[in-house]
Amino acid sequence: MTSTWGDFQAIIQLSAGLNVAILSFVDISIPAIKERRRVFTKARQELDIYRKNPHKVTEEEKIAHAGEVGVIDRQLFDLWRETSEFETVEDSMMKTTGVFGLAGAVLSISLLWYSGLHYDESMSTVGEVLTGGSFLSLLAAFGMNFFTAFRATHYTQRCNELRAQMRKRL
Repeated sequence: MTSTWGDFQAIIQLSAGLNVAILSFVDISIPAIKERRRVFTKARQELDIYRKNPHKVTEEEKIAHAGEVGVIDRQLFDLWRETSEFETVEDSMMKTTGVFGLAGAVLSISLLWYSGLHYDESMSTVGEVLTGGSFLSLLAAFGMNFFTAFRATHYTQRCNELRAQMRKRL
């Protein structure tokens, strides 16, 4: 039995709706990225406060305190270097998410328009592949955005652990 464009129109409508919605998927990772950057700034500020700690009176206390600050500072720097390398990947992934979202939205809206014009005509294999492709663009963009948000959250958590170490040790 041959499928018509009309038989697939509901699927194409779903694809169009989801692909238009994907353009806002970047909003999923932006709060996680902003939080990661805020936490790193806060950690650096806290470390500077601990570095200037006036409560250390004796030279031994000051030397021990400076050593502890140095250890945390190196750990924070290593984490910052790791995340700064990821920032370029992060920016690239956000742009790619937008490209996939836009391409999927244009493809699915075009398919929706075409299916409306050719409702009772049989659907070709190319039409089925294009419909599938519009869903794949959705999955690709969502996957990239989810990965970006996950990594940003991971780095935020590691930075917060360092901040907790600062509070305990310093």
